[in-house]
Amino acid sequence: MRTVNIHEAKTHLSRLIDAAMKGESFIIAKAGRPMVRVSPITAPEELQQRRLGFLAGKIRVPEDFDRMGQDDIVSLFNGPA
Repeated sequence: MRTVNIHEAKTHLSRLIDAAMKGESFIIAKAGRPMVRVSPITAPEELQQRRLGFLAGKIRVPEDFDRMGQDDIVSLFNGPA
C-alpha cells in the first residue's frame, strides 16, 4: 500500500482521491509514522475477527477425541512401557 506524507497529501489531494475512487488505498503519514488509511467507501471491509463457533455443525469431533494417541503421548513422556 502506498504511503504519502501530509504535505504531499495536501498538495495532491484531488489526485489522491481520484486514485482512491479507482480502488487504490493509501496511507497518510506524519514524519514517517502512519496516521490514517484512505480507501474508497465502496471498498470491502477488512477481514472481520473470527468468531467462536463459526464451524458449528460442519465438523464432527470423535467421542474418543481426548484419548486419541494416548499411548504414544505417554510413551513420549515416560519412555517405552
